[in-house]
This record gives sequence, structure tokens and C-alpha cells, in this order.
Amino acid sequence: MLRGSKVGLRARHEDDIPVLRTELYDDVVNAARSEGRPWRPVTPGSKDSRLVVDDTAQSYVPFSVVELDGGTLIGTASLWDIDTHHRSAHIGLGLLPSSRGHGYGTDVVAVLCHYGFVVRGLQRLQIETLSDNDAMLRSAERNGFVREGVMRSAAWVLGEFMDEVLLGLLAEEWKSGSEG
Repeated sequence: MLRGSKVGLRARHEDDIPVLRTELYDDVVNAARSEGRPWRPVTPGSKDSRLVVDDTAQSYVPFSVVELDGGTLIGTASLWDIDTHHRSAHIGLGLLPSSRGHGYGTDVVAVLCHYGFVVRGLQRLQIETLSDNDAMLRSAERNGFVREGVMRSAAWVLGEFMDEVLLGLLAEEWKSGSEG
């Protein structure tokens, strides 16, 4: 398990899946805002590609997020679209509604940065988030991510186009920021 100050990132367990499906993916509004594809209902017990881990996939590393104090499941995190040639990846996370607003997101981003830069040897990490996702923007910027641009009307969310903010962090920026 990878450890931050408040959270741990560990492998997805089979018993995580029903909780994540109910708390994150069956919530149409949350799923529509966080997924790059339309929401659709998933039959209980089916192998939902958003939750079931394919250990052979090299460009996607999913984690379950747990509280260090007690081990309670509080969400998901991932490195995705990992490009080993350019040494870059995207990061993402989703916290259960009851776990939002407690500073876990900032810690998850920090642990994902450690995993990406130290464990995987990447040069660049990137985040794309909806322009009104203040919690993710704060978590990213607290970890040194820089706003690199706005992608206008880039996301179709529940009947309207929304802007996305693009943030990036380079390994040398993370190192200098984490030593201070």
C-alpha cells in the first residue's frame, strides 16, 4: 500500500466494488461529471470495466483509497493513459460523498504524484477537471500543479457543454516543491 498522511492507496478488493458502484457510479450526477462517457445503469454482479481491475492493462493503474486510521474505503484513484515513451500520465480520483471536504483529495493527489514520479519514473503528470470542480482544482494546486489552459466546451455534462481546466506538474517541479 502507498501511504500519505491521511490515506492509503491499495489494490482494489472484490468487496470494494459494491460500495464504489453504489456510492460513486450509481449516482448519475456524480458519474456524469467524472466520466468521459455517458452514464448507463450497470447490472449488479456484472463485470463493470470501470470497477473491475484488469491486471494486464499497462496504461491504467487503479487504486482503492482507504483512510489510514481504520482502513475504511473512501474512494478511488488512478494513473491512466500512462505513456512510457513520453513518461507521462493523467491522474484522477473520486471520493465517496461522505469523505469529501476532509482534505483527503489533496493527500490522494500527493500519493499519486509520489507513485508517478518516484515509483514509475514519470516526467509529467496531468489533470483535466471541470472548471467548476473547485475541490479538485485546490487539491491539484496545493500539490504544485500549474493551470496550463482551459479547454472550452470540452465536456458534455447532463445536457450542456462545460469547460475543462488542464493542469500539469513536472517531476523537477514536484521535487523542489516537496522539499520545501
